[in-house]
Amino acid sequence: MTSPVSPSDHVAPQAASRAAQYSASRHAVWLGAAAIVTDQVGRVLLVHPTYHQDDRWLLPGGVVEPGEHPLDTCRREITEELGLADLPLSSVLAIHSLSPHHPDIRPGMPCPGEIRYVFDGGTLTADQLAAIRLPCDELSEFAFLETRDAVQRLRPVDGQIMLAAYRARLGNTATAHLADGRHILDVPALDRHNVHVRYRPLWDSPLNRGPVPEPLPVQQAWAWCFVPDGRVVLVADPGPRGALPMLPGGTVEKTDATPEGTLHREAAEEAQLTLTDPVRLGWVLDETGEVYGGVGPNARLRLAARVTGIGPAAVDPATGRPFARLLATPAQAAALLGWGPPGARQAGLAAETARERWGLPVAPRAVIEEVPAEGMRLS
Repeated sequence: MTSPVSPSDHVAPQAASRAAQYSASRHAVWLGAAAIVTDQVGRVLLVHPTYHQDDRWLLPGGVVEPGEHPLDTCRREITEELGLADLPLSSVLAIHSLSPHHPDIRPGMPCPGEIRYVFDGGTLTADQLAAIRLPCDELSEFAFLETRDAVQRLRPVDGQIMLAAYRARLGNTATAHLADGRHILDVPALDRHNVHVRYRPLWDSPLNRGPVPEPLPVQQAWAWCFVPDGRVVLVADPGPRGALPMLPGGTVEKTDATPEGTLHREAAEEAQLTLTDPVRLGWVLDETGEVYGGVGPNARLRLAARVTGIGPAAVDPATGRPFARLLATPAQAAALLGWGPPGARQAGLAAETARERWGLPVAPRAVIEEVPAEGMRLS
């Protein structure tokens, strides 16, 4: 059976040539996919390839095959590279475009540019960590690194991508849209202040709920400081390698009458907070006191307190620089502090204490925000 031929079925050679030229003039780029995968204390997983000459590390992932979706690419590469099948990829954290003339492109590589999707690979369990297997012909080793160390092992642009994607996960912001490592839309608070998650050696120390034993000195008092909507205030101390988040508080000085006095003083100096009704949640044992000059066994006190006022930003007298002041849910704060599951439990205890003692709501998941420079009026 034959069908009538429509005039539109015939394409003149000249028109076909113009269409081919137009098609060839459109951008052609590589398409890649990678994932942010962390351990329980927030260190980022990097892999070391055997096929690179410059000794740079990578996020797990790879190049999209013809007809493959980036999500499927990322799942396939994680299975091939790490031996972790069916790892959930919950969201797109970042989409990045790399121009073909970027200085980080290796000499002699004819790169037409790249579009890269970065997915959230979540936090690995102990069983998943033990199950990691590397293909020896592609990867020589893997490591979980604090973000400040991870950026040193990545190409500069890859480090910028990793940080933006990871901060999108931590800060619960929308997908980060990047070009040559830079945000092309609004810069979120964690990126604006170059905030990093810090690995803390005492992260797995248990929180002792009873009173501090009489002979044990209290060297530190930090608090979960709640604003009326159930979020807490974090301070981020800027430094040459980035800003490190902390709960308000600090070292107990000889001039402080009580650890609670330390908290009031430090919260006012660091974050310009006015606090009321601090309550002790418990204490963590520091067996060496190395950070305090090797003073020996001591207690690090953890408290909860209600914020009644936030003043204008000011210079911290101890450091000579202003701290960034961030508003986060208790769960987000625990993740930023790098305290792992014990920190998450402590955050839950602090939130429950705030609900029972002051009637504050449990803060819903939200974007991490910066306290305005002029401060905040709290009802």
